[in-house]
Amino acid sequence: MQLEEVKAAVGALWNTRGLNWPTEFERHRQKAGDLDLLDWLRAMFGFQRDNVRNQREHLILLLANNHTALHPKPEPLNKLDERAIDAIMDKLFKNYKTWCKFLGRKHSLRLPQGQQEIQQRKMLYMGLYLLIWGEAANVRFMPECLCYIFHNMAYELHGLLAGNVSIVTGENIKPSYGGDDESFLRKVITPLYRVIEKEAKKSKHGKAPHSSWCNYDDLNEYFWSSDCFSLGWPMRDDGDFFKSTRDMVAQGRKGSNRKSGSTGKSYFVETRTFWHIFRSFDRLWTFYILALQAMIIIAWHDNLSLSDIFRTDMLHNLSSIFIPASFLRFLQSILDLILNFPGYHRWKFTDVLRNILKMVVSLAWAVILPLFYVHSFVAPNKIRDVLSRLHEIKGIPTLYVVAVFLYLLPNLLAAVLFIFPMLRRWIENSDWHIIRFLLWWSQPRIYVGRGMHESQFALLKYTIFWALLLCSKFAFSYFIQIKPLVKPTKSIMRINLVHYAWHEFFPQAKKNYGAVVSLWAPVVLVYFMDTQIWYAIYSTLYGGIVGAFDRLGEIRTLGMLRSRFQSLPGAFNTCLVPSDKTKKRGFSLSKRFAEVPASRRSEAAKFAQIWNEVICSFREEDLISDGEMDMLLVPYSSDPSLKIIQWPPFLLASKIPIALDMAAQFRSRDADLWKRICADEYMKCAVIECYESFKYLLNILVVGENEKRMIGIIIKEIESNISKNTFLANFRMSPLPTLCKKFVELVEILKDGDPSKRDTVVLLLQDMLEVVTRDMMVNEIRELAELGHGNKDSISRNQLFAGTNPKPAIIFPPIVTAQWEEQIRRLYLLLTVKESASDVPTNLEARRRVAFFANSLFMDMPRAPRVRKMLSFSVMTPYYSEETVYSKSDLEMENEDGVSIIYYLQKIFPDEWNNFMERLNCKKESEVWENEENILHLRHWVSLRGQTLCRTVRGMMYYRRALRLQAFLDMASEKEILEGYKAFTVPSEEDKKSQRSTYAQLEAVADMKFTYVATCQNYGNQKRSGDRRATDILNLMVNNPALRVAYIDEVEEGENGKVQKVYYSVLVKAVDTLDQEIYRIKLPGSAKVGEGKPENQNHAIVFTRGEALQTIDMNQDNYLEEAFKMRNLLEEFKEDHGVRPPSILGVREHIFTGSVSSLAWFMSNQETSFVTIGQRVLARPLKVRFHYGHPDVFDRLFHITRGGISKASAGINLSEDIFAGFNSTLRRGNVTHHEYIQVGKGRDVGLNQISLFEAKVACGNGEQTLSRDVYRLGHRFDFFRMLSCYFTTVGFYVSSMIVVITVYVFLYGKLYLSLSGLEEAIIKFARSKGDHALRTVMASQSLVQIGLLMALPMLMEIGLERGFRTALGDMIIMQLQLASVFFTFSLGTKVHYFGRTVLHGGAKYRATGRGFVVRHEKFAENYRMYSRSHFVKGMELMILLIAYEVYGSAASDPATYILFTCSMWFLVASWLFAPFLFNPSGFEWQKIVDDWDDWSKWMNSRGGIGVPANKSWESWWEEEQEHLQYTGFLGRFWETVLSLRFFIYQYGIVYHLHVANGDKSIVVYGLSWLVIAAVIIILKIVSMGRKKFSADFQLMFRLLKLILFIGFIGTLVILFVFLSLTVGDIFASLLAFIPTGWALLGISQALRPAVKALGMWGSVKALGRGYEYMMGLSIFAPVAILAWFPFVSEFQTRLLFNQAFSRGLQIQRILAGGKKNK
Repeated sequence: MQLEEVKAAVGALWNTRGLNWPTEFERHRQKAGDLDLLDWLRAMFGFQRDNVRNQREHLILLLANNHTALHPKPEPLNKLDERAIDAIMDKLFKNYKTWCKFLGRKHSLRLPQGQQEIQQRKMLYMGLYLLIWGEAANVRFMPECLCYIFHNMAYELHGLLAGNVSIVTGENIKPSYGGDDESFLRKVITPLYRVIEKEAKKSKHGKAPHSSWCNYDDLNEYFWSSDCFSLGWPMRDDGDFFKSTRDMVAQGRKGSNRKSGSTGKSYFVETRTFWHIFRSFDRLWTFYILALQAMIIIAWHDNLSLSDIFRTDMLHNLSSIFIPASFLRFLQSILDLILNFPGYHRWKFTDVLRNILKMVVSLAWAVILPLFYVHSFVAPNKIRDVLSRLHEIKGIPTLYVVAVFLYLLPNLLAAVLFIFPMLRRWIENSDWHIIRFLLWWSQPRIYVGRGMHESQFALLKYTIFWALLLCSKFAFSYFIQIKPLVKPTKSIMRINLVHYAWHEFFPQAKKNYGAVVSLWAPVVLVYFMDTQIWYAIYSTLYGGIVGAFDRLGEIRTLGMLRSRFQSLPGAFNTCLVPSDKTKKRGFSLSKRFAEVPASRRSEAAKFAQIWNEVICSFREEDLISDGEMDMLLVPYSSDPSLKIIQWPPFLLASKIPIALDMAAQFRSRDADLWKRICADEYMKCAVIECYESFKYLLNILVVGENEKRMIGIIIKEIESNISKNTFLANFRMSPLPTLCKKFVELVEILKDGDPSKRDTVVLLLQDMLEVVTRDMMVNEIRELAELGHGNKDSISRNQLFAGTNPKPAIIFPPIVTAQWEEQIRRLYLLLTVKESASDVPTNLEARRRVAFFANSLFMDMPRAPRVRKMLSFSVMTPYYSEETVYSKSDLEMENEDGVSIIYYLQKIFPDEWNNFMERLNCKKESEVWENEENILHLRHWVSLRGQTLCRTVRGMMYYRRALRLQAFLDMASEKEILEGYKAFTVPSEEDKKSQRSTYAQLEAVADMKFTYVATCQNYGNQKRSGDRRATDILNLMVNNPALRVAYIDEVEEGENGKVQKVYYSVLVKAVDTLDQEIYRIKLPGSAKVGEGKPENQNHAIVFTRGEALQTIDMNQDNYLEEAFKMRNLLEEFKEDHGVRPPSILGVREHIFTGSVSSLAWFMSNQETSFVTIGQRVLARPLKVRFHYGHPDVFDRLFHITRGGISKASAGINLSEDIFAGFNSTLRRGNVTHHEYIQVGKGRDVGLNQISLFEAKVACGNGEQTLSRDVYRLGHRFDFFRMLSCYFTTVGFYVSSMIVVITVYVFLYGKLYLSLSGLEEAIIKFARSKGDHALRTVMASQSLVQIGLLMALPMLMEIGLERGFRTALGDMIIMQLQLASVFFTFSLGTKVHYFGRTVLHGGAKYRATGRGFVVRHEKFAENYRMYSRSHFVKGMELMILLIAYEVYGSAASDPATYILFTCSMWFLVASWLFAPFLFNPSGFEWQKIVDDWDDWSKWMNSRGGIGVPANKSWESWWEEEQEHLQYTGFLGRFWETVLSLRFFIYQYGIVYHLHVANGDKSIVVYGLSWLVIAAVIIILKIVSMGRKKFSADFQLMFRLLKLILFIGFIGTLVILFVFLSLTVGDIFASLLAFIPTGWALLGISQALRPAVKALGMWGSVKALGRGYEYMMGLSIFAPVAILAWFPFVSEFQTRLLFNQAFSRGLQIQRILAGGKKNK
């Protein structure tokens, strides 16, 4: 309360003049007059008391912060300025006013006449909105619903203040929901919440289709049409909105049991189908299809020159592309109708009309254009006359030209609008009816997605980017893929005589279309995909150039840092020290910062303070040792006599010894020596500093008058000689090293300060005097001689300094101050460090951080404001139940290989472990475990190296520490700054108590600007159940007093004799080692209705403060040096970033888990390149960066009024983060990206964790494909921005899917050709087979498959930031460590989960582990994890490849076969064996044996209710098909259709058997089914027999088996002898029948209910188990064989842990068991 701006805000809130209070409301406080505006609102509208308290603090802080930041400064400071109120009003009500304008209503913010009352009224409106928002719970996800509530309540508020009288009763108006506590919650929020909850229950935890229930968006969009006002106020409970909860009310009254209605979906229905990809991005697909058609038409005509294209017949042919365009448009309108069909009951008539009209019109065009095109239309006479003039265009039907022209008119209009984005913005936001009508036709009028267009310049940039990219793509496609295919196609179509190798159903068919299709299909697929490759190339190039211009990586090594260290203080002052000068963006820093005039000393001191704080934080984090810390620190308080900057000793190390050597051997002139010393700036500084320190030291040490005079004379003599340039002439330099040696001894004694050494000091001083006067001086000085002799006071030489008089000659030991200690230590370092300190700091992490910090100061960032004027911000971390701090038992717990976490970390971070021991003063490890305090330190040391909450909290609390230091530097006087910040960091007790002390002020400023809320939603339950995590969280609060924890408290309260669960949102802080509640706000029900994490963030967002909000995940970390740049980052909100101010500031991340294993390293490289170069290109030039996870900084007021910082509908918002970006962009926000500040982030480290993470992201993308946000972006962006949006979100996954589909299509095409015998015919007759084009196609496919899309940006980013040599080396090492196997494998994960989610749903949040993973995964575990996503598909491709090799005739020589299929064999090998390659000790024989036992046990154990999937194969098998149970009809249909592909093997191969004798009739195929039936019957008989006979008639059963066996052998003999069966045939028939069995399995799983009804499910299960056995065996065998050879295991460990190896991690020893070494 001491700060003036806070007083101002409070004063404004207390202005309750003219308000009528209810008499019974808080009487005693009313009398005392301590009620403010918010209390009045509470009295009127019935808000909760704690909500009012919470929002009071919120509003005061908002006002106070805005008030101080005003420019020019408000006078007087303690009266709230109107401008501050208006700024917040504008932000809070911008969305509300837009909404009112959209619905054509007048807004309710009506202001009175008088100046005083206006301010009060504005405060009331803001308070009202914040109170509604603060209590709205889950309704906060529906911003327009909040607008509706506010609209009505503000209207009532106006009525109350204007004293309106009710017409009916004649009394003053009272609010509809008035008065008593909690009435707002009970009567307004709870009914709305019930609707949300009821609808969410219908989703059955994501098992029901999205179309059957309303999510948050649907409910919110109810308020996007003016129909919502029919709800009235007070809201009618029979309104449309409450349909779904109406029966709850009705049952209460009548007990009737009607089926509840539904509010109905709004403008969009999320139907599960792949058509969404076309529907959302129809312009893209239309464009590509038309371009393909045009290119094929041009390629079809041989030897065309450019001019030939404009011949009439060519133009006529080319103009046919508009016909497919009209068909595609028709398709689009049908999709719009069908996909939105379930949502009709909430559509307006106009919308339905528009859709039907669109269909009619597009159908008309689809009929008219082809008709006109083929001349069949004879024009009537009148029209003919008009057209006769146009007949000069020969050869093209004129009507067709006219039709095409009319058809294209709207597109021309769109093109004009595209060029002028300002015009588009104006049109889309306009409310004129004519414009509305025109827009109505082009797109439905909805609230979001209007006027999102960028400025002309931004448009130009991304248009050029895409124009270049598309030119490259089409040139490549035409010349390399399409043109070479035309000739082979023509020759294939000419072949007439085909001898089919199987029963051909259409033997008379001409043109061989089957062959043509199988040739073209892979080419067309790759044509649609390869834009992704071009995008990778272009974005890499562009990102690299932009990064270089941003000055990334200018300082990347210690050498570079040392060379540029002199300009650091200058750069530092430009960026991080506030000044009144405004800085122009874009600058070159060539300022030298060497000679510091007295005025600049305070600036140097400011740099020193912050630099030292950073170095100290390094020491606290154990990145550097004590010795390194001394080498890096700068003196806190410099000596005023020094005229130079005191650089850190690591720059000056070894300079003095070198200078001494130079001087001792120098014979020339003074000037030359000085010139040589000055050649090295740091040497000059070191020499001057040592000389000055020498004088200073003697000055303090020697107090005897004679001695002082003597020293004075000598120094005067030296200095006069130096100034006259006669120093070398009058002094001998050779004794200099001796003098220095004595001086070092002296400094050493002073450093220890041992009183017993006084005599030694005296002797040393005498010796030094001797050396100077006797050995060095050439001529004796007369004054000295007089002092020393001939005077009766003269003292003999050996008595000098000894001080025989009562007054001592020297003070020893000297008076120790912090400054003195610092100076002595520094001097000692300068004099004694001989070797250059070029490798300080040695720790790689410390180097990286120092280099990045130094480099970022040279980058372009906004000037820092003073702390009082900066934007205030909050940080929020959602936490569920992850690790907070590891317990002692966690540290010691060993895994199966005998490795404990602590042992592992000691090996990975050996240097940090040694620094930790040094910090605790422990010599041996055993000492660490001796006392409790040390163990606590140890637990923290380990936790700060994992991904724990404790690490995140420490990182985020650096913000506060940085702010306090910066506030001190802003407020302190020159004298205080020179004294140093140290004095204030350790306050005395009375400082803490006094309100006026600097310490208290720093705390207050830090509190105003920064809040940190950790939202540990389960903390209440953990506390009650005595969970260890609750204690850990409490300890975190105790250690960080500014940390706040928000949680959801579940309490059982009795009401009218019924016990109900009541939920509260609670905020606590720590007071004296206990937690104390600050606020407790009641919720309408359970907070978790949709996705957990966004709901968790949403309940706590009311406790955050400030204008910005940084969302930080549980696995992140922050660094002190980055925290200093936060106020610069926040200034970006005020900078110019195009048309709109930024709403989300993107920040780069550094992935800190890369050192664990090679997989972690690939993952961290991939992730790093995405969060740097990837997002840099997305933000500029493409303007489609969204929000991808977490260090981004949100404009808080923008987002809390527009639905929060993430979306929470269950299922569809699985990747909740990116929807915040979508939402922000659709609501006219702007997302930027900044790279001068970074936050640490942890990633997953084991293959299974990485796969889970990739699966989660892929599922999330699958759900995004169906979402309304992507649809709206795809339609509302202009064409090129839409392209960017597609290829960087959903398109990336679609392209990955196409890559895999290409392989399938290619192989099945080849299989068809080779089995049908077409291929032989082609080889005989068509000399060109189109191999050339196919080879390119398969090459593009394999490039994507091995991760080129990832590798390019990675290469560029590592090159930029660490040098291209490093980048190249890294790439080679990654390839040697099988990175491409990993990328191929992860491609499989992505595609499987993406496809399955779009088709069947069943996406769920997958919790990825965040531990330290060096453990062996069992075979069964890997099998369960990857069997469906990789193994099955790998097996299928393998069978395809084998069949192609056996029956294919094109690849007659092995070389061609290998060329064609090497990438596919690589894919098969990766998918089948990557999990074992990347599994630690995956090839150790003992482990293999254990794994086999484990797997066979799992396979054989029976399932049942409650048996988990990891215990029994049956349970797992059921679980794997879960998605098929909840999928719709379409899902089952497509599953069945896709399974039919397996029947082709049997059909084709049967005819190739010797048994078939070349018979081509269909009977052969029929007979093959008889064989299958026979096998099935025999198996059935055996199993029935086992059930019936095995117990009682054992002998019968054996006889039965014998008979069957004899019969089987007999049949085989007959076949061999009479029907020429061969052994080859048996293997071939296996190849034929295995896929058939799999097809039957697939179909019966898809049609499960039917199969169960037939009673065949048991047989299906048995068949399934048989297949799993075969698959498991065929994968297990090669692994087991390799494990026989001991060197394989060694080699594999080498592969996995190379990084760690080079850092001295003997994983061999770890895996052999750390037990022996302890």
